[in-house]
Amino acid sequence: MASIFTRIVNREISCHLIAETAAYIAFLDVHPLAKGHTLVIPKAEIDYIFDLPDNVLQELMVFSKKVAQAIKTVISCEKIGVAVIGLEVAHAHIHLVPIRAVGDINFSNPKLELSVEELSSIATSIRIAYEQIHGSQEV
Repeated sequence: MASIFTRIVNREISCHLIAETAAYIAFLDVHPLAKGHTLVIPKAEIDYIFDLPDNVLQELMVFSKKVAQAIKTVISCEKIGVAVIGLEVAHAHIHLVPIRAVGDINFSNPKLELSVEELSSIATSIRIAYEQIHGSQEV
């Protein structure tokens, strides 16, 4: 059975899209630790990040860097924290979390409850910043 992320890639489930290429997609986490908390995934459904082919892992990190740059221009934060846990969904993914302190990226912290409208507004702002920094999306 396809992972929830594969279902997002296949457009069976909607998401708050940030950026997309032929091989990668970034979208807001709907249960975020902070405003702008984004998930970045390869479109290929591979469970464990360290099972990704080297070139896919490298390209995923470069794509994540571009997304992080866009998040940082929109969300007030000290840095964009990066986490790879890999237990929540059986599909390799990277969490990009705007942080001010190390405790901000603690996944046992309560998650924010943001409305669909607020998530949509945040995603639009980050998507516009991504396009301004890196050009139009390469779908």
